[in-house]
Amino acid sequence: MTENKQNSATNSRGGFGSRLGFILAAAGSAVGLGNIWRFPYLAAKYGGGIFLLVYLVFAVTFGFSLMITEIAIGRKTRKSVIGAYRDVSGKFSALGWFAMIIPAIVLSYYCVIGGWVLKYAVTFTTGASADTVSANDGLSFFEKFISQANEPAIYFIVYLLLTSGAVMLGVEKGIEKISKILMPIFFVLIIGIAVYTFTLDGVGEGMKYYFLPDFKGFTAVKFFKTIAAAIGQLFYSMSIAMGILVTYGSYMRKEDSLETSVRQIEIFDTLVAFIAGAIIVPSVFVFSGGNSEALNAGPSLMFITLPKVFEAMPAGGIIGTAFFILVSLAALTSSISLMETVVAVVIEKFGISRKIASLLVILATVLLGLLSVFGYSIWSKVTIIGMQFLDFFDFITNNLMMPLLAFFTCIMIGWVVKTKYIEDEIMESQKNFRSKNMYRVMIKYICPVCMVIILLTPFITEI
Repeated sequence: MTENKQNSATNSRGGFGSRLGFILAAAGSAVGLGNIWRFPYLAAKYGGGIFLLVYLVFAVTFGFSLMITEIAIGRKTRKSVIGAYRDVSGKFSALGWFAMIIPAIVLSYYCVIGGWVLKYAVTFTTGASADTVSANDGLSFFEKFISQANEPAIYFIVYLLLTSGAVMLGVEKGIEKISKILMPIFFVLIIGIAVYTFTLDGVGEGMKYYFLPDFKGFTAVKFFKTIAAAIGQLFYSMSIAMGILVTYGSYMRKEDSLETSVRQIEIFDTLVAFIAGAIIVPSVFVFSGGNSEALNAGPSLMFITLPKVFEAMPAGGIIGTAFFILVSLAALTSSISLMETVVAVVIEKFGISRKIASLLVILATVLLGLLSVFGYSIWSKVTIIGMQFLDFFDFITNNLMMPLLAFFTCIMIGWVVKTKYIEDEIMESQKNFRSKNMYRVMIKYICPVCMVIILLTPFITEI
């Protein structure tokens, strides 16, 4: 009787119709601005090949363990994040609310950044010259754009509506179908741009800068910072501790192998991050005359530095157009997963239709997102602990809330309900859990320590 009720609930919620659909949707969630925007400048900042190696080690251990845990929780409970965490352990039910609040906040500012990317994609597509986009008359094109009130708000709302369109259509007809279309297009574009980049004169030196470890001035403190940066990047790159993987896991078919699926998502996500770095880092290195400072531009790398690189490139207008369309697709698949996580909770808690739940989430996201939009224009003088709204939202979610959620999830699974809870779910669809021993050690010991490192990094590095 209970099983019939659960099956009925699952059918009413919808689900992925195929293993490929789940993998592409989860990979689409993971592949976003973190891979294309954040990963390259972190790699350049933290010793090139050293960062790549550290990141790879943590991806196949730390990232894998947290990813398979969250997906297994979702598939076992067949519920949104609030119901899922409550079912795992009543003592940790508050984590479900944490796992809903995080994507709600991230969605609000992620769609603002998505609107910025969309603006660049439209600008390049409509034939604006790279010179126009990288205008250097005191203020960059980007600074002029975000200092306005109306246009960034319009692009933010348009981007949010594009995101909500996929969510309103449902899991199989919306998220899965759109992922099956967008992800192949995305992969063709990124491979095409990479091939073009590799033909540029002088790119070999840029590749050395990106791939070869740079131990010059690499102190123990910098190595500690590199580890912290690599772990922190995994949250961005793999959608960890955002409630997304629990939600998508709840739509996953029972007969599909969890371990194999997670490894494939992980490979796809890491490959995209490495390729994005191989496009951006060598290009900026070559067209800045080997100036490493251009690579350490941080977040402005995409919106200020790269347009100047496209200006200097042969056929830069075409490459710029392809690049920002590529980034738009990556950002869209990620924002869809963020919104779906919140919408799933609203549907489950209030028993309302998907369309009404989506409309409520759109309204809340607009109200919260406009703070980030206007934080660079009409409310630029209003700050929270010295940060503008978008920076503050990014700080509290990525530096505080997500590590805390991951930490307590590890404690819950590793020490309270025990890892057998997850292992049994994994064994539902496969004969042998090949990574079981590594998984147990990671969840019980290594991952919690990594979370403490992330939380304490600002204080330790200051000391």
